[in-house]
Amino acid sequence: MKQAKPVKRKIPQRTCVACRKVGDKGGLIRLVKQSGGDVVVDEVGRLPGRGAYLCRRTECWQEASARLEHALKVHLSPETKEKLLAYGRDVAVGE
Repeated sequence: MKQAKPVKRKIPQRTCVACRKVGDKGGLIRLVKQSGGDVVVDEVGRLPGRGAYLCRRTECWQEASARLEHALKVHLSPETKEKLLAYGRDVAVGE
């Protein structure tokens, strides 16, 4: 009896909107523009809405606001920018 070969699954690749580096989807953090126009962090990667990805580098989270506005086609309020920066400080790693 033949053994089945393990299936090699393709790992989805995404691009960080700040540094433009391509990486595994699971290694990047997805931000989503919801139907009401709010921008939130998508912890599980499945929320509906227009999405953009950021890597975990501190520099990317610091320079991301203008690029996120362009990628998500939305204007970020100062409160939303601060909320996203605070989240970025918690998850980001310096390089």
